[in-house]
Amino acid sequence: MLIYEYLPHELARLGVVSRATGLDDRRVATQVRLAQERAGRARMLPVEVHHLSELFIAELRQLQWERIAQLMEKERMASYVPSRDSRAIRYEEQRLQRLMTDVDEAERSGGAAVEIRRHRVYRIDARPTVGSSGPDMPALVVHLMAASPGEAAARAWAIHGRDGGLDQRGGYRIASVTQILPEPGELF
Repeated sequence: MLIYEYLPHELARLGVVSRATGLDDRRVATQVRLAQERAGRARMLPVEVHHLSELFIAELRQLQWERIAQLMEKERMASYVPSRDSRAIRYEEQRLQRLMTDVDEAERSGGAAVEIRRHRVYRIDARPTVGSSGPDMPALVVHLMAASPGEAAARAWAIHGRDGGLDQRGGYRIASVTQILPEPGELF
């Protein structure tokens, strides 16, 4: 069986496009401002080990909101309509092309049908345990794709919870697992 997963940048783009649909320019401008503030806060956070990070997600979303606002102004849209957005159409065509390539590959190799996994991006916060915390033990943050919060926590622990991982000294516990993408109200 070949497994098709949405890529983080696809989740970010699809989420913004779905949330922007039907919004007027005033509401889109509000979303641009909120996205800029989020990216600004993310720039102040400690650098994460992985490419998939709060900063990466915040900047992707900021770029999409700014692009939509510019398009609405240029096209004089009263409200955002994805079918009038050539870039949103191209993104969806690229995603569908990737899916079709995966299906073709599965058929050629004699594999079963492609399973589409609706993974989400989760933020896993880890804190030093009592007795192990010191001035050199900061809180850790990791972003991972998983099907559920429990799976995200298990993957974070499997990857980073042993010697040689992010936590080489031990003494951390997972404090929270929060879904980051898609955000509430976003469809994909």
